[in-house]
Amino acid sequence: MIKSFFREYAGILGGLLILCLVSSFLSEYFWSVNNVTNIILQTSIVAIVAFGMTYAILLAGIDLSVGSIVALTGLVLVIGLTNGLPFGLMLPIALLVAVFCGFSNGFITTWLGVHPFIVTMSFMGIWRGVAMLTSDGQAVSLYDNAPFEYIFNGYLFGIPFPIIILLSMIALNHFVLSKTTFGRRVYIVGGNPEAAAYSGINVSKTTIYSYMITGLMAGVGGVMLASRMFSAQPTAANGMELDAIAACVLGGTSLTGGRGTIIGTLIGALIIAVLSNVMSLMNVDFFVSLIVKGVVILIAVGIDVYKNKRKAA
Repeated sequence: MIKSFFREYAGILGGLLILCLVSSFLSEYFWSVNNVTNIILQTSIVAIVAFGMTYAILLAGIDLSVGSIVALTGLVLVIGLTNGLPFGLMLPIALLVAVFCGFSNGFITTWLGVHPFIVTMSFMGIWRGVAMLTSDGQAVSLYDNAPFEYIFNGYLFGIPFPIIILLSMIALNHFVLSKTTFGRRVYIVGGNPEAAAYSGINVSKTTIYSYMITGLMAGVGGVMLASRMFSAQPTAANGMELDAIAACVLGGTSLTGGRGTIIGTLIGALIIAVLSNVMSLMNVDFFVSLIVKGVVILIAVGIDVYKNKRKAA
């Protein structure tokens, strides 16, 4: 089992190790306990959103609206709490909003037969606009709600609670994709939707459910981000969809569908987090960091295309 793990992930694990070694030379603070903890905490949100993105890309699709769903979910939760509603009520409501957003993406994609790039790009603007209207374009702060603050800033058995959430989401999504009938259907539909339909798989239902999971994971990320910032902002997570896509592709999820894993996505998210962290430690301009991330995505996509061509040959 260990041998198969390293055989499957040797390439990206090697890339992560090299990046960490280079980062340690570029900044003496890279391996400090505080910095390593910060990297893991930063990874937790992006990785969970990327887990959801994995489902969409496994279907040979994409979801450009996850960043907007993150912002909207956080706002729904925080606005409810600031109006005196209990956390136990608002948390499931906020997550249901995220699931509805994912359902809308999947339903419109299958109903109209339009590529999810177009559909989710449209909903990226719609959900962001709803977030703006909900908050009048202003940040909403909350500092005196213990359960809300605990989500990102609490500890359980000495372990930061976001790490526990991350581990739970890894286990849950890995189980769904590798051990359930639904997970196998996602891979089959992504690999060959026509063959999947002929074999009796309901392609539309599988697609809708997958995008609902994508929305749910973005919602969990939105709740965590709001708790981290003690507030919700309509502009939050702007561009997070790029980090999520990069994490998936770097982790080996093929843009042509049918191939990818949650563990690979996690490693890809760690690479993105380490890259962002070391650029921050070196005081690299934010706009330059966007260029670097864009180049990394291009390289990852190029590698994926090259692998697909070799496989086809």
